[in-house]
Amino acid sequence: MHRIGVLALGALCIAAACGREQAPEPGAAAPAAAADASGATAPTPATERAQAKVAASLPLGDEQDFLDAKRGLLASDPDLRIPGPDGTPIWDAKSYSFVTGDAPASVNPSLWRQAKLDGIHGLFRVTDGVYQVRGYDLSNMTLIEGKTGWIVVDPLTSRETAAAALALARKTLGDRPVSALLFTHSHVDHFGGVGAVVPPDASPGAVRIVAPKGFVEEATSENVLAGVAMGRRATFMYGTELPHAPRGHVDTGLGKGPARGTIELLEPTDLVDHTGQRMQIDGVDFVFQYVPNSEAPTELTFYLPEKKAFCAAEIATHTLHNLYTLRGAKVRDAHLWSGYLEEARGLFPDAEVVFASHHWPVWGRERVSDYLKRQRDLYAYIHDQTLRLANEGLGPEEIAEQLELPESLRGFSADRDYYGTLRHNAKAVYQFYFGWFDGNPAHLDPLPPAEAAAKYVEYLGGPAEVKRKARADFERGEYRWVATVMNQLVFAEPDDAEAKELLASAYDQLGYQAESGPWRDFYLTGAYELRHGVASPALSPASIAGVLRHLPADRFFDSMAVRLNGPKAAGKTLTINFFFTDLGESHVVTLENAVLHHARRDPDPAAAASVRLTRDFLVRLATQQAGLKEMLFSDDLHVDGSRMALLSFFSLLDAPDGKFPIVTP
Repeated sequence: MHRIGVLALGALCIAAACGREQAPEPGAAAPAAAADASGATAPTPATERAQAKVAASLPLGDEQDFLDAKRGLLASDPDLRIPGPDGTPIWDAKSYSFVTGDAPASVNPSLWRQAKLDGIHGLFRVTDGVYQVRGYDLSNMTLIEGKTGWIVVDPLTSRETAAAALALARKTLGDRPVSALLFTHSHVDHFGGVGAVVPPDASPGAVRIVAPKGFVEEATSENVLAGVAMGRRATFMYGTELPHAPRGHVDTGLGKGPARGTIELLEPTDLVDHTGQRMQIDGVDFVFQYVPNSEAPTELTFYLPEKKAFCAAEIATHTLHNLYTLRGAKVRDAHLWSGYLEEARGLFPDAEVVFASHHWPVWGRERVSDYLKRQRDLYAYIHDQTLRLANEGLGPEEIAEQLELPESLRGFSADRDYYGTLRHNAKAVYQFYFGWFDGNPAHLDPLPPAEAAAKYVEYLGGPAEVKRKARADFERGEYRWVATVMNQLVFAEPDDAEAKELLASAYDQLGYQAESGPWRDFYLTGAYELRHGVASPALSPASIAGVLRHLPADRFFDSMAVRLNGPKAAGKTLTINFFFTDLGESHVVTLENAVLHHARRDPDPAAAASVRLTRDFLVRLATQQAGLKEMLFSDDLHVDGSRMALLSFFSLLDAPDGKFPIVTP
């Protein structure tokens, strides 16, 4: 996906919190009087003109995508609403019922069209013996008819959404068991619902589970080290604070949005580690393509030769994907990605249908070949032209501003900016090769944001003058510049409610005009938080315990190392032995020079304390299901040596809550 991240999903919901310090002055932003209940302002005439220009420039009336998205529909639930563990809805298709008819001026017409397509949900026949449940989560669940049962591909994000999808399939197609499971890649929306697919009483190995090499390591470790910051940013990327409304969240471009709920993981029984690898799974022949370090760190695609059907996983979808995902992640290799698409065209030239982990299939040999070719050239063009312009001396912002796709790609709906964008993907290619520094010495060691903002405001003549000029630029529709300059004022004067409202109004208009779902949600969430403040994450960390139980022990110690408060730990030395009774593993943790080191080795006889525990107990500690009392008195934890040394060690670890501000200092 588009990388949603294991721990990033653990802190998605933010509720409206604090109010403004003072009411904005009348006329602070022209559209303020037309604000809706959440404070979102009305689209301005400049935004209305921008939307009309988009509508006139694209073939939005082309029905082919709609014909494909509806093709093979077997069953659908018009009242689709899936409750979570506490009864609160974690998926509500009806909340998007406003996405109908022509686009309102508050939504880019191209994104509105994509939102309509993503709203088509139900059970679909792809080809003989291959079915998909779409619109029950951000991703698709694919079911392939095997000799004895269903081969399930990608069991969605959560147990609850996967259970609902599987129930629809069984009600329509027959109550067959699941004979095998296939994970295409290591992102949580493609494995988290496994608990609903494999019976909880199934013995290990009873259901064959196929995944790409390195799957468990990547699925459990992704975002563990940086998960808190990624989770906070994910609330912006997916608009989780926003109402589902014409001035709020309408679509991610890749699907309606990520589901929440109970996330679990099972280890694979079979690994795919090379292209051309063949398997027969429950009587069905599979030919695999191994595509690591493309859309995910580890990923596979596959071909069903008897059905002439190619599953592209997530290397080909109906959008320009992310080479860099806005929630934060390692940059992806555009050159490698393009190469995998060309390789697939060569390997499977007889494919009559291509389906993926998101969106709808494409049918017909010529259309399949053309679709893969244009997706191939999309990533190749961004890669090659970014480097061409970089070699001519342009920096990332200049390249992003100048780069434009050729008409043969720009006019193809599957290459549009619905999820990734040309602008931020060009910057990703630049970062992949050159890093964060563009070579300009002025950018080598700039002042921090708040300090720099204060100087900018001083140079511009003070807060009143900045607001006067910004209001005039707002009236001219120069929202990008208004956002830039008002961001400086908000960072210099964070209690200036008038400045915050003017910045929020600019973000409203930028969000309304965005073709990308994540760009829209970033802008509108920024506006929402300027008006309402930052609230605490509402989802319990316990929801990911089912994944963390598969986390290698050394990853837990890696996460401790990045939580160590260096200044507090300065001058302290400490060694602690940890022995996991259920794993039979001994780890030694050492603190020196304000750095935490760990190694899997025999216990150190000079350690201040030796701890015997289970990995499950450590998961309970990590997910706040066990606290200080349990650490001191639980039968699941035994300490030889100094318990005070152990407590001192844990006291040096920060516990970030993910509540830090983003749009204010």
